[in-house]
Amino acid sequence: MFGTRNSPANAYAELSRESDVHSASPHRLIILLFEGAETAISVARLHATNGNIAERSTYISKAIDIINNGLKVSLDKTRGGDLAERLAALYDYMVSRLLWANMKNDVATMSEVLSLLGEIHEAWKAIDPEKQQEERP
Repeated sequence: MFGTRNSPANAYAELSRESDVHSASPHRLIILLFEGAETAISVARLHATNGNIAERSTYISKAIDIINNGLKVSLDKTRGGDLAERLAALYDYMVSRLLWANMKNDVATMSEVLSLLGEIHEAWKAIDPEKQQEERP
């Protein structure tokens, strides 16, 4: 009963996530996308290690969807210029590596993508506009 997708704890977590998304600033939404992709990859690695191929594939697909239809789509290439173009290319690279990792059950490649996402995630957290306003005199 515990640990199933239909548990009360999972229902509460989903409701909490939905509430966070609806009230989040644009900056916070990007943070949530990074967290979602990182979580999906971490769970995929666990399933890969345990030989759960279907579950591994499901979570890699979730990570790919978040990267392609969340992080990459949110880039403003007009205002972001070269940085946005480079991030788009990096997101494409991550997706191709995740596809490879899924085909080969390659945990090391999943870890590589997780590390890349983590670096960008940390940089994104460091530029939090709300935190910068609090630090101004």
